Amino acid sequence: MQVRWSRRMKQRQEKGRNRREMAHRGTDGGKLFMTVLYMVALCSAVPINDLLDRAAQRSDKLHSLSTTLSQELDTHFPRMITPRPSMCHTSSLQTPNDKAQALQLSEADLMSLARSLLQAWMDPLVVLSTSANTLSHPSQSSISNKIQELQEHSKSLGDGLDILSNKMGPAAQIISFLPYRGGNDIGQDRLSKMINFHFLMSCLRRDSHKIDSFLKILRCRAAKMQPQIC
Repeated sequence: MQVRWSRRMKQRQEKGRNRREMAHRGTDGGKLFMTVLYMVALCSAVPINDLLDRAAQRSDKLHSLSTTLSQELDTHFPRMITPRPSMCHTSSLQTPNDKAQALQLSEADLMSLARSLLQAWMDPLVVLSTSANTLSHPSQSSISNKIQELQEHSKSLGDGLDILSNKMGPAAQIISFLPYRGGNDIGQDRLSKMINFHFLMSCLRRDSHKIDSFLKILRCRAAKMQPQIC
């Protein structure tokens, strides 16, 4: 009898624990769901001008970081021996050659191009982050930290552009997929690693400048400023 009673008590205790865990998970899930709803509602209430201003600020930081990183590499490693920019994995995307051409594009096209370029750097940024830890460079630690910052700003900017593109219509939501086929290993020896790392950074610097330019034109148009000021 005592054994049966003890067994029943354990079963009741386990059921009670299960109920509490389910209730806790339900509470956490409810909080997460409410947080997501709140953020969506908050973003929906923010004027598109303000959203574009925030996006332009993030893209400016993205380009500034990629430029700083490229300059750090330039001081230790000659730019002249890196591969040509036409070999960048994003080179197949048709983008404006200069500001005058960019000003001719529609808002939806500019947003689509910016999102396509940003999307194309998700995987290469992971490769850069992993490679930076083994890079033979006097500023290796600083480079590694900046790459992590680039990843954070890229993710934040991507989330913001998703919201903006939804507000701008279907054409702005089109993304041209530009797969990175360089693999996770950028080189076996010190020299090849430096060359390939520098090459990827030079491509990122170029593309981050394009993203920044497109978003600043969009911000300028939303604020109804003159094209020459954009």
